[in-house]
Amino acid sequence: MAAALRSGILRHLRLPVQTLDRSRSLSCLNPFHPPIRSMSSHGDDHITREEVVDRVLDVVKSFPKVDPSKVTADVHFQKDLGLDSLDNVEIVMALEEEFKLEIPDKEADKLDSCNLAIEYIANHPMAA
Repeated sequence: MAAALRSGILRHLRLPVQTLDRSRSLSCLNPFHPPIRSMSSHGDDHITREEVVDRVLDVVKSFPKVDPSKVTADVHFQKDLGLDSLDNVEIVMALEEEFKLEIPDKEADKLDSCNLAIEYIANHPMAA
């Protein structure tokens, strides 16, 4: 029954199809023809691990309650920096903003050190 309903609905839907015009510049600023971002399965569009490490450390160092001289890739937010759980949430939110991604609460609760944050972001396909 669900398949029949789906087929019936799809027969009546008309969706616009946009094809890639290779002669058009990808940097076109026309709002009706936004630039097309090429996605690669080779990881070419993904940020490097070194860049992730640098940016995570910068976010943590810029946190108001943190002594920047104590921040390393191995630092634990609560044990080493004396932060509380609310501070941990704020750091995760700052990392989400920095890397333009949304970290689900279940995963965010686990990110309590620079190492774990670096691993999560370095392996996230949408991190920018």
